[in-house]
Amino acid sequence: MRSRVVVFGSLNMDLVARVPRMPEPGETLAGHGFLANPGGKGANQAVACARQGATVEMVGRVGDDGFAESLRASLAAQGVGAEGVTRAQGQATGVAVILVDDHAQNAIAVIAGANALVDERDAEALRPRLQDAAMLLLQLEVPMPAVLRAAAVAREAGCPVLLNPAPAHALPDALWPLVDILVVNETEARLLAGVPSVTRDNAAAAAGLLMRRGPRQVIVTLGEHGVLCASAEGIQRYEAMRVRPVDTTAAGDTFIGALAAMLVEGRGMADAVRHAMKAAAICVTRPGAQASMPSRVEVEALSFGA
Repeated sequence: MRSRVVVFGSLNMDLVARVPRMPEPGETLAGHGFLANPGGKGANQAVACARQGATVEMVGRVGDDGFAESLRASLAAQGVGAEGVTRAQGQATGVAVILVDDHAQNAIAVIAGANALVDERDAEALRPRLQDAAMLLLQLEVPMPAVLRAAAVAREAGCPVLLNPAPAHALPDALWPLVDILVVNETEARLLAGVPSVTRDNAAAAAGLLMRRGPRQVIVTLGEHGVLCASAEGIQRYEAMRVRPVDTTAAGDTFIGALAAMLVEGRGMADAVRHAMKAAAICVTRPGAQASMPSRVEVEALSFGA
């Protein structure tokens, strides 16, 4: 039985500043905290998946600056295989500059760096890794041609694809039918479904529009309004846990990594979603990206009704 997860995507160093509120244009605002944490949507999902007990391998690019080895070492320390993370000579490692306000909302600017150099050759190099993999996780912080080719290689290898189309971006027609599980938040669902907004009330309709493009299952995360899952069997809703948020950075990545870990373990979708929701709920009560992601022991100790 296949059980390994391969993540193809971005690695960044997250530079996080805590501020009382988001600054106005042209305003200088005094902050009250700073952290430099390993991040990037790809690496975040890899770490979240590994912390839930999955065997995980990361594939992507870093630069040849001071952040590069820190990111590779961090993955290794979390039990994520980093042999597929290569250095781009003469390039900077990707960086995300993140402002987090006192209401736990964030604003993020991403400088792609070496992530922008990931190409179709990197995707082709996935082929031997995917022959015995249970799932490929994809995001959109590396160029779209590489994402499309990676999905095609996975389909040829018989490896299911989970796509998180973040940052929100239109998808090429050829990519849709290669996706087994599409995980979107309200913003991503709105853009891809072509509707004015996505809310608790119309999320099922939006998910239906997305399923018609080709994915076998669509999962819409709705923050405090929970999660909606759509498949050929119908619609299932899951109520959110009530927690006091501190920092929502990487909550979506935590959900996806935990979801993938449970699915490749053989859990049904309902159990996998509930586990992933608990992991994300713990994540938002802590600052940082990978630093905020819970262990499996922590997730299993949390009652869903808490």
